[in-house]
Amino acid sequence: QVQLAESGGGLVQAGGSLRLSCDASGGSFSRYAMGWFRQAPGKERDLVAGITRSGGNTYYADSVKGRFAISRDNAKNTVYLQMNSLKPEDTAVYYCAAADYGSGYANPDLYAYWGQGTQVTVSS
Repeated sequence: QVQLAESGGGLVQAGGSLRLSCDASGGSFSRYAMGWFRQAPGKERDLVAGITRSGGNTYYADSVKGRFAISRDNAKNTVYLQMNSLKPEDTAVYYCAAADYGSGYANPDLYAYWGQGTQVTVSS
């Protein structure tokens, strides 16, 4: 079973940037579509960004379009989330996730494997 581990979270002021990383092991990384979810207190877990197996297509939630960018390096078994122009409403636990179906990169219901999450806090 693929194991996922996030890193790069922390405390940042509004307008700042962070880059999250997700390292995968125990599976064939290029087999999976990859995505980033986030969950704020009292809210459901939502898909923020997704990317296909070879990185040819991406998905972004409306709330982060133009500010966040997802990418992957299959040689390093790593997926990234670059977050710019951060806002207090971006505060959440961010989770890396993998889907067995490459076509499911934009479908939150198809993600089946999860990291433990990393906290991102944006202060005003």
